[in-house]
Amino acid sequence: MSFRRLAFGVLLAGAMPGLSLAQSAESAPQTLSLELNAVQDMGGACRLTFLVNNQTGLEIDKAVFEAVIFDTSGGVVSLSLFNFRDLPAARPRVRQFEVPEIACETVGQALINGANSCIVEGAENEVCDKALSLSSRNAVELLG
Repeated sequence: MSFRRLAFGVLLAGAMPGLSLAQSAESAPQTLSLELNAVQDMGGACRLTFLVNNQTGLEIDKAVFEAVIFDTSGGVVSLSLFNFRDLPAARPRVRQFEVPEIACETVGQALINGANSCIVEGAENEVCDKALSLSSRNAVELLG
């Protein structure tokens, strides 16, 4: 009887690391991280450079976000749709957008107002809104 308990205990102990790995993989956050990486004046326009990392586990065929640009006093200066195109799973992408007729030094904040379109496997999907995580690497704050 004690040999059976010992053998069961050894088998159970051997299985536990696999169980904890499976649980941690399931509980890992599923995020679509959007980082405002750089802002740069480009001859009468302000270029916003984003680093996107799709950790949702889904291949996003097309992601279009509504973006609102505010000046340093909080006034809206631009409302645009930023087409981030395809966002492969687990592969970072860099996307750039130019906001015409504005100097970057006057940009105070950028607001991602939500996904205008998020296509996964040919159909609209809520993952672009639900998994969105925002950050900024510079003085322009990225809100969402």
